[in-house]
Amino acid sequence: MEEKFRRYSEIEKYEIININNGEKYGFLMNNDILIDENGSLKFLIVNKSNQHFSFLKGSDFLELPWECVNKIGSKTIILDVEEEDIKKSYK
Repeated sequence: MEEKFRRYSEIEKYEIININNGEKYGFLMNNDILIDENGSLKFLIVNKSNQHFSFLKGSDFLELPWECVNKIGSKTIILDVEEEDIKKSYK
């Protein structure tokens, strides 16, 4: 079985979409990934406000569990995450 690897520089232009509710979270390059001390991907950190200069107003963030990533396609990252699995935070 052949493993396929993708570089971050390739997938940063992919759009993040939750197929559970159809919500689009923008592109990976406008968001972040949380990695634990062992190098495992844990969460996609999504800036909910998605506005330029949002640092002046504060931002709403969503932590989407990495295990909810259903597929990384040719132009999208497909999630299947339930509302109760999304952690909301404000900065």
